[in-house]
Amino acid sequence: MNAPVTSTVARYTVAVRALCEFTAKRGDLDLRFTPAPTAQEGIAGHATVTGRRRAGYLREVSLQGEHGPLLVRGRADGYDPWRQRLEEIKTYRGDFQRIPDNHRALHWAQARIYGWLQCQTLGLARIELALVYFNIVTQKETVLDQTCDAAELREHFEQQCGLFLAWAERELAHRAARDTALVAMAFPHAAFQHGQRELAESVYKAASTGRCLMAQAPTGIGKTIGTVFPLLKAFPGQCLDKLFFLSAKTPGRQLALNVLAQLRGPAPGLPLRVLELVARDKACEHPDKACHGESCPLAQGFYDRLAAAREAALALGFMDQEAVRAAALAHGVCPYYLSQELARWSDAVVGDYNYYFDISALLYALTVANQWRVGVLVDEAHNLLERGRAMYSADLDQAEFQILRKAAPKPVKAALDKLNRAWNALHDADGAVYRVLPAVPEAFQGALQRASAAVIDYLTEYPADSDAGLQRFYFDAMHFLRLVDTFAEHSLFDVTLRAAAGRHHRQSAQLCLRNVLPAPFLAPRFAEAHCAVLFSATLSPTHFYADTLGLPTNTAWIDVQSPFSSDQLTVRLAGHISTRYPDRARSVAPIVELICAQYRQQPGNYLAFFSSFDYLQQVLAQFASDHPDIPTWSQSRGMGEEAQRQFLARFDADGQGIGFAVLGGAFAEGIDLPGSRLIGAFVATLGLPQLNPVNEQIMQRMQTIFGAGYDYTYLYPGLQKVVQAAGRVIRTRQDRGVVYLIDDRFTRRQVRALLPDWWRVERMTG
Repeated sequence: MNAPVTSTVARYTVAVRALCEFTAKRGDLDLRFTPAPTAQEGIAGHATVTGRRRAGYLREVSLQGEHGPLLVRGRADGYDPWRQRLEEIKTYRGDFQRIPDNHRALHWAQARIYGWLQCQTLGLARIELALVYFNIVTQKETVLDQTCDAAELREHFEQQCGLFLAWAERELAHRAARDTALVAMAFPHAAFQHGQRELAESVYKAASTGRCLMAQAPTGIGKTIGTVFPLLKAFPGQCLDKLFFLSAKTPGRQLALNVLAQLRGPAPGLPLRVLELVARDKACEHPDKACHGESCPLAQGFYDRLAAAREAALALGFMDQEAVRAAALAHGVCPYYLSQELARWSDAVVGDYNYYFDISALLYALTVANQWRVGVLVDEAHNLLERGRAMYSADLDQAEFQILRKAAPKPVKAALDKLNRAWNALHDADGAVYRVLPAVPEAFQGALQRASAAVIDYLTEYPADSDAGLQRFYFDAMHFLRLVDTFAEHSLFDVTLRAAAGRHHRQSAQLCLRNVLPAPFLAPRFAEAHCAVLFSATLSPTHFYADTLGLPTNTAWIDVQSPFSSDQLTVRLAGHISTRYPDRARSVAPIVELICAQYRQQPGNYLAFFSSFDYLQQVLAQFASDHPDIPTWSQSRGMGEEAQRQFLARFDADGQGIGFAVLGGAFAEGIDLPGSRLIGAFVATLGLPQLNPVNEQIMQRMQTIFGAGYDYTYLYPGLQKVVQAAGRVIRTRQDRGVVYLIDDRFTRRQVRALLPDWWRVERMTG
């Protein structure tokens, strides 16, 4: 559903399906494993059904009609002009009788809406409506039909529109009030900070011209409000529907919520609906129960109580996780799925990258379906490369599969055994532990498709068998096969052999469709947005991020001058020490003495960053042994949120000691320790990704595509982590501190050129 094209036209456009889901959806939320056809199978099924019809049969019939300020539009699946029969086609697999009654009721509601729109278009007095259920496995059609008078269908259409009309009129009024308030909205501070006005003006210009913007802006200038405020100011003039603030980490999302709360002001405040989206596992009230009405009380009758819960939540205006939870529980519905519904009606949505950029992203899908005009803000955008790669990668582990295969039920065992043999054929005869193949062999693809089909057919036939292992295998296999269909130069297919677990076990192979260049997948996301702003303190070099993220060629660039001066930060290069892997044992003692000397000279709180936990532990052990009087604390593997909070709590304003952490980890970016909470940092690594066969293959691919394999794979990502870690020291214009860059490679001209311009770097003599 989208708002009017301009704020002066009182017209609300709604899709037929969205209208019916709003007015006719009833009953339980039911997310039990139902083997629905994939999108590709659905498209193929529709093509098969319509292909069986006689010549002259009309496919994908565009229809629309009005009811007051409502414009209702959509596409009917097919129309037979000889029989005056309109068809709504639904694909399924399994037992037809297991299609829930509330699903069929929704399908009939859609068919009747389309029926009236077709009667109105052609001037028909009556029409035959048919729900055609097509089983994609048996290729058989089950048809439910009825003949309806146009007057009856018109009454149904007006009834459904009437149920939605009050809501639509309120939405139009809300949008008008919102845009009026945004025009008058003032910047919440007395003045812009240094560099903040430049950033805000660039964001507003990007929104006004419908372009993407890359903004490199230093920490401490208020990037969040410097991007959110101008984008909201652009809403009325650009007729924007939504603002999506996307971040890789919780602190960034919390900052955005704080800024939006500040802009809304005290209740009743600015009429701006703000929603926080959180992961399902964080929102679930009953993790021990399944998502259906027979198991979870918050799923039972979900759609019957949704309207009241939705209205209560939207009345709050500011819908963070706790507010959504309170509204949901007050009305007995699931908080997570209430938040999914609220995304349709919110003005500003704050969430993780995956809600817009993932392969099945909610916000992107809604944007496309409803033709929203959206402004996207990508916080700490340097993280999007690795996150994007992960979103468009898939792996299959043969060791896990073999455990599943041995316990599999008989109807699927033969197909799984054949897949295992096809898997074994990928083992290199020479025993290579790691190798890259030019493509996924067709024999393996076929075996995987047949195994998936066998599993889905079994689960369809025996729905009571909720085998979690089989379900997980099916979803993993379908994700893998979906990415096989898009396999190209942007990805690698690699095979990694694992040693046998015991004498009677064979080697197993882990298969990975490894995305190395997310640009082809992310580019459509940027193209769909009216404007997108990617901002971070580290977005250099520009071409690296533009190339790897798939930004449009007309993307604007701004490098906001730092508000900090070189006399605030002393940067020292310890070029007499090598932290390369072969030299690490020799580097421990000089690093320990360097850290100690700085601490003795100026006691206070420091962070020391290392390339790995092993390296960290070597230096920490030596440091604790040589200088037991200096307090130390350390990051550990798999550190939970509470342990992380305790680690950061050690950095109080009056504290003294050294916190040991890994570069690129939880404490190397996104944390704020101003003033005396942190007065220095030691970075004992160049930050380069590990030298291993995978990264070497990525380097070769980057060399082929961009002609700069080493820089794109190692140098640029490594230095970005170094600058982020060093950026923890100076957070305000009052801060003073010191950073030691420990490695002889920091003295190279190419490396020095990637350090911030405002740093004044001193080289230590050793």
